[in-house]
Amino acid sequence: MNFRIEQWRAWAPGLDSDEAWQAWARHPVRVPDDDAQPACDFLPAMQRRRLSRLARMTLHVAWPLCAEHEQLPLVFASRHGETPRTFAMLSEVADEQPLSPTQFGLSVHNAIAGQWSILRGQRGESVAIAGEADTFEHAMLEAAMLLDAGAPSVLVVIAEEHPPAAYDEWIDDVPFSYALALRIGGIASDTDTQAGGCWQLRLEPGRYDSATGAWPHALDFVRALHHADDTLEHPCKTRRWIWQRMT
Repeated sequence: MNFRIEQWRAWAPGLDSDEAWQAWARHPVRVPDDDAQPACDFLPAMQRRRLSRLARMTLHVAWPLCAEHEQLPLVFASRHGETPRTFAMLSEVADEQPLSPTQFGLSVHNAIAGQWSILRGQRGESVAIAGEADTFEHAMLEAAMLLDAGAPSVLVVIAEEHPPAAYDEWIDDVPFSYALALRIGGIASDTDTQAGGCWQLRLEPGRYDSATGAWPHALDFVRALHHADDTLEHPCKTRRWIWQRMT
């Protein structure tokens, strides 16, 4: 898969500028994950109230990458989704309390993609996926297929919220909440490649330890973008994803 990163934006608690991400990329640490969330003040207050923290993170990074009245296909990816919201609902079930239909409707995996479509007036394709530790690469695969189908650009967002403590035994690949949005396009000529931002993503078979790495793949890619690394490899079970910068 060959593609060009036209624009990108990332957010995490305390990391909301290119300078902050550059500093983190040089010395990656587990940042304190409090209740901080993006303001999303580009939306009216009534619309903001309905957004979960994960939805705010997603819209915050994606919004500037889509021009006003522009129609862009969206790939929303999250391995774990709305864990705080679903945990709250499960707690209500355990307490024999009635469930809120609104909370349930907003907890499903494609709810954030639907909110994006409504708030931005997007009428095109949207895909919501959840995979394993390589959910990020599968999102890029979805985007590549949309480009191949004729889309001029595709918006890819991967977002994870740090889960409630009750999930600590089972979820160990979200060191802190984060969201990454990439606007990607195809490569039309050598001119695009020479302009920079062009990558090839290749998949090779193999068998690897399924243990997670130090950082989620999306955060490793943010580090590669800041370090100008030319090659990045992500093994996951029977798959080895190879990112190669094209020059």
